[in-house]
Amino acid sequence: MRSYFPHIVAFVVVAIWGSTFVFTKLLLLGGLTAAQIFMLRFIIAYVLLLVYCLIRGIRWVADSWRDELLMAALGVVGGSLYFLTENSAMNYTTTTNTSIIVSLCPLFASAIIGLFYKSERLSRLQTFGMVMAAAGVIVVVMNGHFVLHLSPRGDALAFAACLCWALYSMLMIPANARYDTVFITRKVFFYGLMSMIPYYIVYPELNLHLVFTQPQLLWNLLFLGSVASMLCFLTWTWVLKQLGAVVATSYVYLNPVTTIVFAWFLLGEQITLWFILGTLLILYGMYLADRRHLSRG
Repeated sequence: MRSYFPHIVAFVVVAIWGSTFVFTKLLLLGGLTAAQIFMLRFIIAYVLLLVYCLIRGIRWVADSWRDELLMAALGVVGGSLYFLTENSAMNYTTTTNTSIIVSLCPLFASAIIGLFYKSERLSRLQTFGMVMAAAGVIVVVMNGHFVLHLSPRGDALAFAACLCWALYSMLMIPANARYDTVFITRKVFFYGLMSMIPYYIVYPELNLHLVFTQPQLLWNLLFLGSVASMLCFLTWTWVLKQLGAVVATSYVYLNPVTTIVFAWFLLGEQITLWFILGTLLILYGMYLADRRHLSRG
């Protein structure tokens, strides 16, 4: 059971992240921009984590300037740049396009990580499993309507988000080898916020009046900041350390599945045969991609 625990945790984190598409869309409709949503949720997450670190006396700086630059890179590609590109994509392209492209990031991640780390390279069977899971994502998201509405700007932003998460997963390998989970996560939040300073010099408005005059927006932000950001980033860093970057990132394939289940449970949307077929493809593809790790467990 112990060998399966990181997989269970990975599934729970991805399930929570799957719900964030709904909360983010509500915040966008409420008048907040993608940059404002990122800034506010990361401020909430950083303040909470900062209080914890002050109480526990956790270290403040990395061992070398190179490691500090590594933390800064993690904060940019996994923080500000990823969330800006992903959230902005939904303003220029359909939710379907965004979901498909962003959920395919395990393919990008496995390819990029395999170039730099031989131990993380997939076998032919594992690669086939990754592709099968990717096909399952497309079946789930398209839901029997196999028509894509191309939007060059929005689709490019979604691909940029995909690439950012792949780079984040790769950079987390050396970070996890030398530093603990809480330290890395606090650095990600800190440098994610710092890298947004140039943007807010030009566009300083945070639209806080919208948040405090619409309680539902405030609750959405508190959930995104405390649960989907602080707790999930802490947990995901631990998952990456336990499962390895490629195996852990493959759980992102379940993102659209959990999003649709969430919409079914809260919004009454229907579960179709296409959803079931796509989910089975994803699960079996993930099983094939993860066989090496399970055999070691």
